Amino acid sequence: MKKLIAVFLILFASISCSNKSNEENTEKLPNIVLVFIDDMGYGDAGCYGATGYTTPNLDKLAAEGMRFTNFYSAQPVCSASRAGLLTGCYPNRIGFSGALFPDSEVGINPKETTIAEMLKTKGYATGIFGKWHLGHLQKFLPLQHGFDEYFGLPYSNDMWPIDVDGNRKTGERWDTYPDLPLIEGNETIELITTLAGQNQLTTRYTEKAVDYINRHADQPFFLYMPHSMGHIPLGVSDKFRGKSEQGMYGDVMMEIDWSVGEIGKALETNHIADNTIFIFTTDNGPWLNYGNHAGSAGGLREGKTTSWEGGQRVPFIIKWPERTPEGTICNKLACAIDLLPSFAEITSAPLPELQIDGTSVVELWKGNTEAEPRETILFYYGKNNLNGVRKGNWKLVLPHTWMSYDTQPGKDGHGGRRIPMKVEQPELYNMMRDPGEQYNVIDYYPEKAAELMKVAEAARTELGDLNIGLAKGSGTREIGKYIKTE
Repeated sequence: MKKLIAVFLILFASISCSNKSNEENTEKLPNIVLVFIDDMGYGDAGCYGATGYTTPNLDKLAAEGMRFTNFYSAQPVCSASRAGLLTGCYPNRIGFSGALFPDSEVGINPKETTIAEMLKTKGYATGIFGKWHLGHLQKFLPLQHGFDEYFGLPYSNDMWPIDVDGNRKTGERWDTYPDLPLIEGNETIELITTLAGQNQLTTRYTEKAVDYINRHADQPFFLYMPHSMGHIPLGVSDKFRGKSEQGMYGDVMMEIDWSVGEIGKALETNHIADNTIFIFTTDNGPWLNYGNHAGSAGGLREGKTTSWEGGQRVPFIIKWPERTPEGTICNKLACAIDLLPSFAEITSAPLPELQIDGTSVVELWKGNTEAEPRETILFYYGKNNLNGVRKGNWKLVLPHTWMSYDTQPGKDGHGGRRIPMKVEQPELYNMMRDPGEQYNVIDYYPEKAAELMKVAEAARTELGDLNIGLAKGSGTREIGKYIKTE
């Protein structure tokens, strides 16, 4: 009998220690805050050279963490870039291209694993406050893809029938556009029908995010905050309207900076800032034909919806206390698709079963200057068009067409025209000497062009390239589709 009691006590002690150990491991998991801005250019934060307004909270985040100079969005447009960010895949691998509209009947495939779904396997709470844009039908909304809470718009804030003067548009196209649905959970709780309603979006998202942090400070959480701004039509609250020298766009950037500061304060107030990975980045470059209502590509060529640097090279700031060296700059290649595998490494979460394209860049975040986790970047756009590849300091631009901003822009919310352009033959650029992509040096370095062309050929086999007639590759998958039932 005494032996049985002794065995029981040993087992009980072992289970207790195991449970305690699991609790300690859970407590040590870092919170993750991911702020994702819309249409913000490479030059639109103070620490990246912005003028005409200040971004003290972003500058502080960079001073206390690390700023990247060669970080790329997954694609230079809304839905595709978000699909890449959340799944770790090049968007065209999973069937995503362009921006989904209010009449789209497709969205993120339930077979794909999002960052939220992956982190939930480690006990994370997951919340999103802002723009989703991976499908507006219920089966595609955040709660069906790993998020516990959702508050925001299902797509871009210009996908409504209101003009920049506030009047309702009419006509065959606009009659099909509904007013903007503001969704909480799976339900539309409000319709935004005026520009004044959009002025409150940044504040409302921020208030929801702060409340979320307050409610989940005692457990690991993933807070995803994809702001609607600074997508047109620009909206800003009275707190910042007219505050910047630059005008409306500067006001919007100052309010976004305020939002970052409010999140930082909430982390500090709840004594969890030291155990939180805080990341700030953006979905693509600026929509330059909107002139003074658009951002700055910081001297890079072109902007949103192009495969030139201004379309896809974006700001990226990470603060990871006691891990990321403070006030440092990383010049190595990295991409939004690298976040999922990086979070997987940090949390020991399982990677998705289906193939992804991202690679962990945790060593870069830790300041390892010898690390080279990512060798190449693929520049896909359109339905499935491979427009360029980058390897190291070299970028090969492949023959393709694009709509250029190299003409007079619009003003005060009105878009200017764009002009069709075409790359006839491959072009080679040295990103170290010529980040503005002004001087084609392919005749000087044919061996480099041949080296990068091998990268392009491998990508075409795996993912396809419509520029040469390959609609799909051996590794492409289908986007999620809505199937109507009787």
